Amino acid sequence: MQRRHFLIRPPALALGAVAAPSLALAAPAVITRDSRILPREGKGPRIVICGGGWGGLTAARYLRELIPQADVVLLERNASFWSGPMSNKWLVDIVNTDFVNRDMLRPANRYGYKLLQTEVIGFERDQKLVRTAHGLIEYDFLILSGGIRNAYDAWFGNDQRAIDYTRTHFPSAYIPNQEMLALKQKLQDFKGGTMVMTLPPPPHRCPPSPYERACLIAWHIKKHKIPGKVLILDPKPKIAPIGVGYKQAFEELYPDIITHVPNARVQEVDPFNKRIKTAAGDFQFDDAILMPPHQAADMVWHAGLIGKDAAGKPTGWADMHPRLYHAHGDDRVYFVGDLMGPISDQFGHYPKSGHVANYVGKIVARNIAQRVAGQEVTPLLPDNLCYMMVNGDPQEEISVKFEYEVDPTGKVIQTQIDMDVRTSDLVKEDFAWIQGKFHDFLAL
Repeated sequence: MQRRHFLIRPPALALGAVAAPSLALAAPAVITRDSRILPREGKGPRIVICGGGWGGLTAARYLRELIPQADVVLLERNASFWSGPMSNKWLVDIVNTDFVNRDMLRPANRYGYKLLQTEVIGFERDQKLVRTAHGLIEYDFLILSGGIRNAYDAWFGNDQRAIDYTRTHFPSAYIPNQEMLALKQKLQDFKGGTMVMTLPPPPHRCPPSPYERACLIAWHIKKHKIPGKVLILDPKPKIAPIGVGYKQAFEELYPDIITHVPNARVQEVDPFNKRIKTAAGDFQFDDAILMPPHQAADMVWHAGLIGKDAAGKPTGWADMHPRLYHAHGDDRVYFVGDLMGPISDQFGHYPKSGHVANYVGKIVARNIAQRVAGQEVTPLLPDNLCYMMVNGDPQEEISVKFEYEVDPTGKVIQTQIDMDVRTSDLVKEDFAWIQGKFHDFLAL
């Protein structure tokens, strides 16, 4: 129960401040947490989406297209959209801030859904209500697309002082917020020494991206002739995915800068004295990017929809139907993006990536549209594609593709295709891919 209480701490402790709403609220003269806001419009279903990332923005657009009569409401606590994909390149100034940081009002106005900047603080699923910092919002269907939470409690338990110190001094920057800016400033201020990166154990957000981050930080160190090294503490037994491509990049481009330590599962972190104890040994650092284990966003815990393993312990991820994406215990609640639960015992989870979130956002919109129309829902599978830059001069990338199919037993099977040879052609493909995705859900 102590751990559960930690996971659902009051919103006052959540990262990021809640700014003014993005639309005028129709509410009583005196607003309380029990005030009902945003009266329904029209006779169509009310669909509320919690989380305005790759998946939530995509779902909002396609719900409006597929169910024109629907009253679609998108709730997002951040004032603007910040893309995780391309953010590593932004850290080393390969792309500028305007490339990864985008306006969310433009797509809301273009596609005709409501956008409200607020904090989601709870749910009353029996009454189909979302509780926000501004009041209660009714729904007929609910989509949770809040991404991940950093599970610092896996390291520190309820030691809030250690959690806050680690977040402040050694930010992981894997959730779009001020940590992105803090990490960039950290990198610009880095004068030398050992920079440690702890990698989260699988499953975690964008599996190949920590290695990309290490490569681009190493390129920055090399470019500016900084007497520094990058030490990757990897809980996995080997580099994965794109193992060959990353291993070659480490050895051929940054042999004197990057050291990869496999089987380095974190056992203890002392952020105050800059020490880490792992299964592969103990390490001291001068600076660090400390990435704790990832779990589904707080909102899934608030909704009481976290899965349990065979022993009855929380899995940390959404308890969902692996083909239809709705909650096992509530088919009016859908999951999109990185918070999704396991899909298959062959590969576990879909890659927690922007590409998958975008694809599943479309699938879930279509699934809800079929239900509203009284049609049978036909399951669809996504795919995944990730590009990763390993060299900044010349710019070169590697990539990985995942394809999915259903075997004769009904199990979803994954095929992984690594493109390990780094080339500039993949850089062109990468920028064409991201522009296509931004046009899809940001109305560029």
